[in-house]
Amino acid sequence: MKDTHVHTTISHDGKSSIEEYLNIAKEKNVDEITFTEHYDIYDGLKTNLKTLDVDKYLEEYLSKKDDSKIKTNFGIEIGLQPDAYTKIHNMVINHNFDFIIGSSHITCKKDMAMDPSFFEGKTIKEAYMDYFNEVLENINTYYYEFDVYGHLDYVIRYGDKQRINLKDYQDIIDNILRTLIRKDKGIEVNTSGIRYGLNETHPNLDIIKRYKELGGKIITVGSDAHRIEDLASNVEDAYSMLESIGIDEVAIYHHRRPDFVKIKTLY
Repeated sequence: MKDTHVHTTISHDGKSSIEEYLNIAKEKNVDEITFTEHYDIYDGLKTNLKTLDVDKYLEEYLSKKDDSKIKTNFGIEIGLQPDAYTKIHNMVINHNFDFIIGSSHITCKKDMAMDPSFFEGKTIKEAYMDYFNEVLENINTYYYEFDVYGHLDYVIRYGDKQRINLKDYQDIIDNILRTLIRKDKGIEVNTSGIRYGLNETHPNLDIIKRYKELGGKIITVGSDAHRIEDLASNVEDAYSMLESIGIDEVAIYHHRRPDFVKIKTLY
């Protein structure tokens, strides 16, 4: 198996070190890990969190990577924000990443994981539309700065925890997916929703099917692990789910280019 979304103690919320992941990988039948530490910009927010020092991350990564144990890739998960383009662009062009996940964590200047006021004074649908509209704005704003969009329906984790009914958000989700496809960007199948009690991946199967129907071909699969216990958690389930809807390969990024691998070779 290959896990393309892994956080270590270099991320503010990571619990396990690079070495610990390398040591456990073979036991979990994982032969390749892409580390994707958090890069979020907290300008204008009341928080003690600081934006990742990417140079220190790279230094730590290079000092700990050990290809004799497990193949690793230097990735990052960028929290995209419409007004942070210049800072994000400059960071990206100055580093040779293998893979970049673009995500929406801080939306409408609210970090919904830590600030429930994102939902205050709104219906669930209004809050979700605010989220999806900003996702679309990010996709239109950025190009070189991300490869796939991560956990596309992330907002439900902090909302009502009910799966997105595609019919209720058809226009905006179709617009998001079509724009990703037009820009040759992919989507991530993030398995963390299963272990967080949502019983499905992010995004849910209906959204993945719609991406395929619209012509999307680039799909990565990652656990979003923050501790070694979750490395590759439910990744095999995601592979099986994709095969069940006629998707027989996934993308693994190296040097910002997708290498397509047949799912049947990954079990």
